Amino acid sequence: MIQSDSMGPSRLIKGRSAGSLLIEAMRFLLLSEMFLGCFSASKQPISNGLGHSVVFPLQGNVYPQGFYSVSLRIGNPPKPYTLDIDSGSDLTWLQCDAPCVSCTKAPHPPYKPNKGPITCNDPMCSALHWPSKPPCKASHEQCDYEVSYADHGSSFGVLVHDIFSLQLTNGTLAAPRLAFGCGYDQSYPGPNAPPFVDGVLGLGYGKSSIVTQLRSLGLIRSVVGHCLSGQGGGFLFLGDGLSTTPGIIWTPMSRKSGENAYVLGPADLLFNGQNSGVKGLRLVFDSGSSYTYFNAQAYKTTLSLVRKYLNGRLKETADESLPVCWRGAKPFKSIFEVKNYFKPFALSFTKAKNAQLQLPPESYLIISKHGNACFGILNGSEIGLGDSNVIGDIAFQDKMVIYDNERQQIGWVPKDCNKLPKVDRDYNKGFSPAVLGMVVEQFSAAYASREDL
Repeated sequence: MIQSDSMGPSRLIKGRSAGSLLIEAMRFLLLSEMFLGCFSASKQPISNGLGHSVVFPLQGNVYPQGFYSVSLRIGNPPKPYTLDIDSGSDLTWLQCDAPCVSCTKAPHPPYKPNKGPITCNDPMCSALHWPSKPPCKASHEQCDYEVSYADHGSSFGVLVHDIFSLQLTNGTLAAPRLAFGCGYDQSYPGPNAPPFVDGVLGLGYGKSSIVTQLRSLGLIRSVVGHCLSGQGGGFLFLGDGLSTTPGIIWTPMSRKSGENAYVLGPADLLFNGQNSGVKGLRLVFDSGSSYTYFNAQAYKTTLSLVRKYLNGRLKETADESLPVCWRGAKPFKSIFEVKNYFKPFALSFTKAKNAQLQLPPESYLIISKHGNACFGILNGSEIGLGDSNVIGDIAFQDKMVIYDNERQQIGWVPKDCNKLPKVDRDYNKGFSPAVLGMVVEQFSAAYASREDL
């Protein structure tokens, strides 16, 4: 979801045997050696995050769910929360029992903060509201936030800190205390039901982003990526461990001053390998958007090209799934049944050599529950996007997309997103209380002198 410019904003152990306690103690000692070995005498990770990643499996799809989500374990003891992954915004937030004024249906009970909120004099509060100043009358007041999205959804709450249980691909366990939003008042005025999630994982470039916070701790580089499977699921990664994958096409970001979105361009639109006449598009890559949105003129041209090529071979039909759909002689069962009726689009980036984002029919069409082929490129001006152009999940399917903030570039490569990289498959079982307690203690000691978080 593109963030709008209006940012204002326990498990008990019972009945364990002596043998299980001994095993737990051995795990504790082994982990202590491994964990302490990751830190130098200066209390900084020796690698400074280079080449390391945290990898998470994803759930969801473009249709019918309309979003991809990740499960994170937050708190002490850690509890699971399902978050909508969103590269179009910075702030991570959870529905919160503080108490909850307006919360939507979600997979888990609302998060309950176990400590007081972040105050207005905390650097993270300033980072959240930058370039404006926090709207506080006194420095000791709680740091409120209000975040609004292009789909007119919003979350209001207060900034808090808590433990995130993470495992890096090199085996290191980490329990950083990160800042996020405790959202106790959510609003979704649109006609569609809100996503069935506990909150949003903001993956943008801002200082309040989880990615930026992890980088400031030296755990990872400021790199984030996703691989969304067209069959559903996929994986998300934080850190640069997958940035050396062969065949990645890189193109420079084109952010304006103070802009935290992932922006590319200018780009020219091609249809079936030929110039479409649509040139100079500035594009936002947004994993929080199900579909792709073009400005009014680009959308009109795109739809006209598709209709002209179809030449009546498929009949347009009404379908509540999307504004423009086509039916065949009988209902379609898969996108591959309609590929021969459509031709590919491509976005050609003029500031990079031979850099094109290929959009085959499966990157701009869905098959609805009625068996119709529906057009997944929409008119952004109809939802208030103006001249903005947004590349959404439908175009990212079966590609690994990497947002490299260190080098200010974005890359992509075709990928089987059903195959996860090397990752601890037991992550979602969480750390045992003893292990988590030790890791939290080590992190607290290592970063006690830090003032940026």
